[in-house]
Amino acid sequence: MDLLPSLPFWAELIIFLASAATIWVAGIWLSKYTDVLSSRLHLGQALGGLILLAVATNLPEIAITYSAAASGHLDVAVSNILGGIAIQTVVLVALDAFGVRERRPLTYQAASLTLVIEGAVVLAVLGVVVMGTQLPKDLVFFRLTPDVVVIAAVWVAGLVLTQRSTRKLPWASNGEAPDSQPKPRGHSQHAVEAKATQQGTSTTKAVLIFAGAALATLVAGVLAEESGTAAADHIGLSGVLFGATVLAAATSLPELSTGLTSTRAGDYKLAFGDIFGGNAFLPVLFLLAVVVSGKPVLPNAHASDIYLTGLGALLTVVYMAGLIFRPAKEHARLGIDSIAVLVLYLLGVIGLVALTG
Repeated sequence: MDLLPSLPFWAELIIFLASAATIWVAGIWLSKYTDVLSSRLHLGQALGGLILLAVATNLPEIAITYSAAASGHLDVAVSNILGGIAIQTVVLVALDAFGVRERRPLTYQAASLTLVIEGAVVLAVLGVVVMGTQLPKDLVFFRLTPDVVVIAAVWVAGLVLTQRSTRKLPWASNGEAPDSQPKPRGHSQHAVEAKATQQGTSTTKAVLIFAGAALATLVAGVLAEESGTAAADHIGLSGVLFGATVLAAATSLPELSTGLTSTRAGDYKLAFGDIFGGNAFLPVLFLLAVVVSGKPVLPNAHASDIYLTGLGALLTVVYMAGLIFRPAKEHARLGIDSIAVLVLYLLGVIGLVALTG
């Protein structure tokens, strides 16, 4: 897929920045009307609501995966997905620093066993990703490979477990930590819907705005991939490094805006769950890449892709430990777990540069 002609570097850079800005703005509208539709359609924390949220917040990655697979830039697609998991986890550092009003770290406020389960789902999916890299490179049946099918199945199973855990866990207080956020997870979604109702927003209008924001996000995602890849080629930046850092950061903007909205409303568990839920969904996009390209993706992965998988898993484990141990003190407005994640991510990027250099 090639929407853009050959352009000078400055034009490619402007298009990339404009696409990133569009993703940010459209992401805000997507977030708002996802909440409205989830409440109006009584999806909430049900399976349908979790799927709608995962797809809506990852529309840029969906567009980029399709565009990159269709144009033969599979390395960009893979690194964007795996690098996106790492950088979206780092979004939690920003939420800890700028979204939490109380003088307690984000993991202290959000701690619950449901979030630990969601983190475990991310690790399970990443485990299958690593296993998929070891399969034969010609194992394709009906434009599908076994690894991407298993990844999708593990994700669905994880959604079912997560949804069940929100109803009843055989633990004290249903797995919720004492002295965490006072209101239940998802209360900010109901507040957004109530405000929309007060303003006279009909369900039809909500659907149309959601669809318009989704379309804008998809187009901006494709343009970001094409212009960004071309600009990276101009300056000699590898597709893997570009996809894992710059492009992944641009496509993580909806998660940042959504997370800030949730944390500032005191819905810390929702913000945390959105990040873990989105990270678990991202590897499912390998299925899209295989169907579009007709080629095995993970068996042809580079060493840098396995490296990014390990980095994403490592950062997830740090935050899972934070949710269990609940550090109560802040250091420069961050919990010790957020500081560890930030340091590990920066060291990880340095290692990625050395690996791809």
